[in-house]
Amino acid sequence: AYVLHERANESRPVLPFQGDLMHADEHFGRGVHRRIVYSHPLGPPDWVLPRAASPVFLPALSFGAAAALSPQHRILHPSSFLLLRCYNLRAMVQASPAPQRIEPLSGDDLLDIYTTMSLVRALDQRVWMLNRQGKAAIVASCQGHEAAQLGSVWALRRHTDAFFSFTYYRDMGVCIAQGLTPREIMLGFLAKAGEPISHARQFPLHGASVERGFMNLSNVVGTHVPHAVGWALAAKMRGEPTVVAAYFGDGATSQGDVHESMNFAAVHKLPVVFVCENNRYAISVPQHKQMAIERISDRAAGYGMPGVTVDGTDVSASHDAVAEAAIRAREGNGPTLVELEVERYLPHTSDDDDSTYRPREEVEAGARRDPLAKLRELLFQHGLLTEVQDTAIQATAQREVDDATDDGEKAPYPDPGDFLDRVYAD
Repeated sequence: AYVLHERANESRPVLPFQGDLMHADEHFGRGVHRRIVYSHPLGPPDWVLPRAASPVFLPALSFGAAAALSPQHRILHPSSFLLLRCYNLRAMVQASPAPQRIEPLSGDDLLDIYTTMSLVRALDQRVWMLNRQGKAAIVASCQGHEAAQLGSVWALRRHTDAFFSFTYYRDMGVCIAQGLTPREIMLGFLAKAGEPISHARQFPLHGASVERGFMNLSNVVGTHVPHAVGWALAAKMRGEPTVVAAYFGDGATSQGDVHESMNFAAVHKLPVVFVCENNRYAISVPQHKQMAIERISDRAAGYGMPGVTVDGTDVSASHDAVAEAAIRAREGNGPTLVELEVERYLPHTSDDDDSTYRPREEVEAGARRDPLAKLRELLFQHGLLTEVQDTAIQATAQREVDDATDDGEKAPYPDPGDFLDRVYAD
């Protein structure tokens, strides 16, 4: 339910919408509201209801909602109010239920995601270990990001006719969910012949796999986001149904490439889902030192697009937020900024020492939000997973990682004679 308050002379942005953000158009009608959120500078606002001059708004409210308002609640003209934060406030103002836009994850879906997440975690741990053995040159761990990555891919797969992802260096989960195998990933980390997306010429998980639907050509922060927007523009010009997902971290949102990309996508209503995996650290710089806002999704209002923030360690929350954004893009309504709040359990990369800038207490607190442990507990609670099944899932994941490691270590290095292949046009 939306809560409104009187326009103030001075207003400051606060936290973005929660809950039914993407259902606003269905609740209240297009053009009645703006997705800009403000807080009254003088204290908590009164709950208010626009007068009957707003015919599109009132039908969305039940008779009981209006009757429940006490006499001190002021009635304001629609031109004199802005939307405040949206939480689950139906106890105070009952809004009509929103149409079901997304298909929630089923028990089978959650079990499939848990199985994939177990594989991603085991593989991530293995390549980190290989780095410490001097066998893998560099690793950017995705531990703590898995629910955001897998939930988003499941959402795109289930709520678009076609999609293409532009990933970043920490997106092992996205790559596996889109078809890259543990063996192929291992060949990349060990820089061995047969690696399929860059032919062992780039940073691990970098390159292109058009047939699998993902690409990341550079680990320079944020530079892939204009590519994603360009891909979406091409799809729109060709009349193709493709929805593009652009993945990046919180640090990338401070780059000019990302700002320009979001602005361009919004102006041209391009089918892009901007997926920010916010672990609150741009390498060693904490979020509060790179921006003066609490939620990155607040920036969406400046581009004229919706922004939403959810718990990125919750696979269902991640799935639902991206699904809503994907539907919006698919229907031609333009881009959305989805902020998934995640944890980074390891240093920025294997070359980093985060003990010099990050308190251990913070890392330990973040471990209590482990997406793998949370999903396992959820499955146990609902009788969707047994100890026997879990043991089998973990054993299978470990066996796949062991086999990938053996194959990777046995594989030859690329032939130096092929060094310039795929660099210049034939």
